[in-house]
Amino acid sequence: MFSRLRTSLPFAFPSRARKRAAEAAGDGSPGDGARRRQHNIFEAAAAYVAACSEDDEDAMDEAAGWVSPEALSFGVGELACRAVIALARERDESPQTVARGLLGLPTV
Repeated sequence: MFSRLRTSLPFAFPSRARKRAAEAAGDGSPGDGARRRQHNIFEAAAAYVAACSEDDEDAMDEAAGWVSPEALSFGVGELACRAVIALARERDESPQTVARGLLGLPTV
């Protein structure tokens, strides 16, 4: 009888209701059974850009779900900066020349 009361009145037993909600959401809580790993913005950005380069919509959607859209945007921008710097050093050119060349723009 009390278990039925607890499930029908979650506001009366908030800690149990939160625990059940967390278990249902699969957030990695001890009662979840399977621990889910948190992804950081750089992992999400790397996975997202790699999936974009391969036109893999499913992988793009998965990576986009790991972090907020703002965090993903920041991570992709940071990845772009680092990639341009690495290519510029490798090619012994300026980052501006490399960036414009990658985008197919004329050099200034």
